[in-house]
Amino acid sequence: MLKRPYIFTSESVSEGHPDKVCDRISDMVVDTYLSADPLSRVGCETLVTTNKVVLAGEVRGPSINKNQLVQKVRECIKDIGYEQEGFHWEHCDIQSFLHEQSSDIALGVDSGSNKDEGAGDQGIMFGFACKDTKELMPAPIHYAHQILLKMAEARKNKKIIEFEPDSKSQITMQYENGKPSKITSLVISTQHKPGLSPGQIKEIVKPIVYDCIPQSLVQDLKDEEFYVNPTGNFVIGGPDGDSGLTGRKIIVDTYGGAAPHGGGAFSGKDPSKVDRSAAYAARYLAKNIVAADLADECIIQLSYAIGVSKPLSIYVNTNGTNKVDELKIESLLPQLIDLSPRGIREHLNLSNPIYVPTTAYGHFGRSPTKQGHFSWEKTDLVESLKGAF
Repeated sequence: MLKRPYIFTSESVSEGHPDKVCDRISDMVVDTYLSADPLSRVGCETLVTTNKVVLAGEVRGPSINKNQLVQKVRECIKDIGYEQEGFHWEHCDIQSFLHEQSSDIALGVDSGSNKDEGAGDQGIMFGFACKDTKELMPAPIHYAHQILLKMAEARKNKKIIEFEPDSKSQITMQYENGKPSKITSLVISTQHKPGLSPGQIKEIVKPIVYDCIPQSLVQDLKDEEFYVNPTGNFVIGGPDGDSGLTGRKIIVDTYGGAAPHGGGAFSGKDPSKVDRSAAYAARYLAKNIVAADLADECIIQLSYAIGVSKPLSIYVNTNGTNKVDELKIESLLPQLIDLSPRGIREHLNLSNPIYVPTTAYGHFGRSPTKQGHFSWEKTDLVESLKGAF
């Protein structure tokens, strides 16, 4: 943890951003297959551009009718809110090139009489938690998400009719003594209906911004450092304005750059893929460590090899904020949760169709639901961690 003053920036993008449209569609495919068979294997990538959607990837599991899948894609686009000439849920062209999963991958991943389920690929995954917010998330990314979430809710509830689905936010935060002290600049870019100036959009956005962020953090924000639609016009947007691909917003999905990222995307992948499940497990452990007050912040790295069930390494770094020995924390973690792909999936109930809500406004810092969403945000290991020291 840096004690000297410093300034840090994070950004978020809305569900209408072209890349996020792709994440939504890809995770809809994951949820569709898991709903039919919890052991389905899915690796789905989506491309969107002007009035076109293309699905590609590998699946193994039940037979899903192609027309049914296309209809579900249209429902995703409709729910996001795209009814524009250049991208419309009802008449955009949708093509699917999903095919059977490679038998070589299946051989390495599936459990058998002589081995447990292996990781779906090699790789490294990181989890992070800190005390910036009550959600134990870095403040810049957390508030950037909240602004766009509230803007989307207002748009969908027809409380604000001027907005269209594509938008972005960016928050620059000053830290003092390792804690967020104030926002020094804020950027909002939102697609809008024709005929509105940036000044008019700014007046619509301001109440949302000030409702999402603690007053102490924005009271010194200068009006000239509050940027809204700085290009001057944002009417053409979404997939009509820019193409989108699944998995291109991995820093938005995680910690806004405040912690390392292993490089793997989440959306479109079933939980046998440790890119997703182990990143969730790492966040789960890091959050519980901080919630148990064993440290003020915590980074956890896990690593895996394709076809191998156990993690190759477990690394804990508290950046000097630990109250107990980091090596002791490391040795305790495998006792609290089985970190094999199967163990993670079962502990966090990841074989349920719970992934569409993760595709916008962050995979972390969200509230667990009774339906099983965001199970990795629970702090049910706190008492076990406290009792061990």
